[in-house]
Amino acid sequence: MSIETISSVRAHGGTQLVLRHESRATGTPMTFALFLPPQAETGPVPLLTYLSGLTCTHANVMEKGEYRRACAEHGIAFLAPDTSPRGDGVADADGYDLGQGAGFYVDATESPFAPHYAMWAYVTAELPALVAPHYPLAMDRQGITGHSMGGHGALTVALCHPGRFRAVSAFAPIVAPSQVPWGEKAFSAYLGPDRAAWARHDAVALIEGGARLPDLLVDQGDADTFLAEQLKPELLEAACRAAGQPLTLRMQPGYDHSYYFISTFMADHIAWHAARLASG
Repeated sequence: MSIETISSVRAHGGTQLVLRHESRATGTPMTFALFLPPQAETGPVPLLTYLSGLTCTHANVMEKGEYRRACAEHGIAFLAPDTSPRGDGVADADGYDLGQGAGFYVDATESPFAPHYAMWAYVTAELPALVAPHYPLAMDRQGITGHSMGGHGALTVALCHPGRFRAVSAFAPIVAPSQVPWGEKAFSAYLGPDRAAWARHDAVALIEGGARLPDLLVDQGDADTFLAEQLKPELLEAACRAAGQPLTLRMQPGYDHSYYFISTFMADHIAWHAARLASG
């Protein structure tokens, strides 16, 4: 499958790429960002995938996430896909929390979203298979992270693919989408009324059902306006405690839900991943 280079620029000794391809999973063109650190010029480097939140594209973290310096320091590639299919003929909805920009990293089974909303297949299968042969990436040394809806995606993708990701982290994730308004709205529209299907995309439910991660780092701002109604990190903390799942949950005083928060702790997360993605 061919990849079109939209842009390529030098940054911190590495290369920031914006790329596009025709996706079989979504049936649409898909755009994504890939940062290759300077170490990629001499051999394969570990890969950290970042899944973005509601309303975002690949560009939000690329422009505001402040990851390149840390990735260059630690020799880690950074992959940032879009959050949904887009374009004419792709179903959309009123509001920011459903439709284009709000794919929730599931494969929709319900009309009108089923024909294109296959973000689970895209991020778990198609995109990794696409980049692996074209770029110097050590696919046996992968980590995954994300923010909000993307934090939900990172947790559930990792929990459902044991052994693929050596490191998992999240910024203000939606930890129990089956129990909060964002998730109830999206899962009803994309997956229908069957809550068993919802549970397969719910980090708390997956942990309660026996899924495990090597360990987990979560940063959450205590001034986040979505904290009490939508994010509920206490549910993740309780599920991990009951299951014996290692979790480092850091409540960050005064921080909100924005990229000011994410960019503040991005280097910490990259260093945390780097320690777990080292060779060997």
